[in-house]
Amino acid sequence: MHVPPFANSPAALGSAAEGLVPAALEAEVRRIYARSPLYGERFPLHVEPLAWACFREIPVLSKQEIVRRGPQAFFRDYAEIERGLQQRRYEYESTGGTTQSPMTVIMEEGWWNAQTARAYAASPILRDFADRPFRKCVLAPVGCSSNLCPYEDHPFPHRYFDGTVYLNLSSDPFAFPEGEWDRIVRELQATRPEVLEGEPVYLSLLARAVRRRGASVPSLRAAILTYGKASRQHGQRIAEVFPAPQVDLYGSTEAGYLFVGEAFRDDSRVVDANAFVELVPWRPDLPDVFQIHVTTRDREAMPLLRYHTGDVVQRFPSGYRLLGREGNLHFRGDGSLVSPSDVDAALPAAFACWHYSLVQTGEARWDFHYVADATAEHAAVEAALAALLGGGVRVRAFRRRTLAPAASGKFALLRPLAR
Repeated sequence: MHVPPFANSPAALGSAAEGLVPAALEAEVRRIYARSPLYGERFPLHVEPLAWACFREIPVLSKQEIVRRGPQAFFRDYAEIERGLQQRRYEYESTGGTTQSPMTVIMEEGWWNAQTARAYAASPILRDFADRPFRKCVLAPVGCSSNLCPYEDHPFPHRYFDGTVYLNLSSDPFAFPEGEWDRIVRELQATRPEVLEGEPVYLSLLARAVRRRGASVPSLRAAILTYGKASRQHGQRIAEVFPAPQVDLYGSTEAGYLFVGEAFRDDSRVVDANAFVELVPWRPDLPDVFQIHVTTRDREAMPLLRYHTGDVVQRFPSGYRLLGREGNLHFRGDGSLVSPSDVDAALPAAFACWHYSLVQTGEARWDFHYVADATAEHAAVEAALAALLGGGVRVRAFRRRTLAPAASGKFALLRPLAR
C-alpha cells in the first residue's frame, strides 16, 4: 500500500493501522468536510475508517478553482459570510499571488494572529516572542499577507496595532522618494523594534536607506524574511545593517504560515500545529524535490484540503529549502534544475547588490539585471551565470536604478520563459 510522504514530524502525524490514514490527519479531514460543503460536492467521503487509497482520491484543490468559485463555495449560505463580517466574527483579505487574479480569503477573527504565534513557537529564534508582548516593524507590500496591513494613508502612530508598526504606505519600494525613506527610518528608530519583518527586497532597500542615513536599530533581535523569496544578496545586505538572526518564514494569505527555519540554512520545518504538508514527487530524476499539497488545521472559515500551493521544496538532511514557485524555476537542456539558490551560489564572491533578477529573453539568451551602488565586473558575472545555465547560453549583465515587480506586486529572482 502506497503511503504518501509528508514533511511533518512523525509525531504530528502519529501512527496508524496498515493502509489507514493516521488519526490526527483523518480527524482534520472529517472536520473540514463537516465545516465546508465544497469538499463533499467534489468527492463524497464514506463513514468507514479513511484509507490512504481513499485519501489519494480526494481531488487536489487549486488556486484557480478558489478564484473561479469564490469564497462562497466554502459556506452553505452566502449570508453566513455577510453576518460573520458584520458581527466581526470573520475578516477578509484579498491576495493576487501568482494567479494574477484576486483571491478573496475569509478568515475567522483571531486566526491570523493565532497561527502566527504557532509559527513563532516552532522557531528556536522566534520562540521567545510567541507568548509575550514585543515591538515589531513590518515593511512589505501594502496588500500583504496580514489582514492588518493598511490600505489608507494613516499617520504614525495610527499604524501601530498590538505592538506592530506597518511602515510603508505604498507598494514598489524602488518608487519611494527619499522623503518617504526618511519617514520610514524615523518611525523604525522611534519604535525600537525587537523584530523586523518584511519582504526581502523591501528590507534590503531599507538597509540601504538606514546605512545612508547613518542610523542604527540596536534593539533588534530578529529579522523575518517573508512574503517573497530571499536571495543571499538580500540576506547579506540586511545583515550588514541589521546584525540579527534571520528567519525564513514561508506561508500564504490563504493557508497561513507553513514552514519556518533559519534563513539560508536549509533547515526549514513544517509548522505542525498549522498544517499537514504532503510531499508530491515532481520529477523522476529529482527524488528530493517536491510539490506540496497543504491541509490546514483548526481552520473554520475556508479550510484547505490537499491544496496545491504552486511551491516547490527540496529535502535536505537538515530540513527543507523552499525553492520557489514552479514558474520561477528553470530546467537546463539536459533536464537538470536551476533555482534561485543556484544563482546565488554561482555569483562571484566579490559581487554585491541590493536586488537582482535573472530573466530569460530567448532559448539561449538571458539578461541579468541588478541594483547596486557600484558597477560590477560584468565579464565575470556573465561568465559565471552562463556556466551555471550551460548549453551555450549567453548572459548580459545590466546595472539598474530600479527593478519593477510583477503585476501581482511580487519580485522574481529567476524568470525563465513560460513553457
